[in-house]
Amino acid sequence: MSEAPDQAAEFLEALFKNVGLDLRVMVKHGVSGEVLDMQGADAELLQSQTGELLEALQHLVNQIFGRSLPSGTRLICDVGGFRATREAELQAMANHAASRVKATGMPFTFQPMSANERRVIHLTLADRPDLYTESIGEGSDRKLRIGPKPQSK
Repeated sequence: MSEAPDQAAEFLEALFKNVGLDLRVMVKHGVSGEVLDMQGADAELLQSQTGELLEALQHLVNQIFGRSLPSGTRLICDVGGFRATREAELQAMANHAASRVKATGMPFTFQPMSANERRVIHLTLADRPDLYTESIGEGSDRKLRIGPKPQSK
């Protein structure tokens, strides 16, 4: 097994200590990768703005330590089950938007969201033969649109 998850946890703990945050990092084994679970008095900071800081930390540790992980494995940063809660929320939003598109026949566009959040919505609706999903826009303004698939004749 790679030492990268433990090294990433030590890196994050040192980073948190240097900026004065009360956070500890525990490595847990998850389905799609090693989970760096952060806990402590300042954990709430990582959940603000729909987890933007959590996403940034995840990107950072994967850039630094990801190359030494087995192929197909990644480091996942989480705090207090935030990821699972946010994923369930996004799935509910996707299904609600899909119902709206089906009822009105009009496309629905979400507000800008991260690549990981767009991915959850794409995957949630991937098996819907009557709808399409697409990411539109550039950079931090990238959005996801759901629309009805054209009827084939």
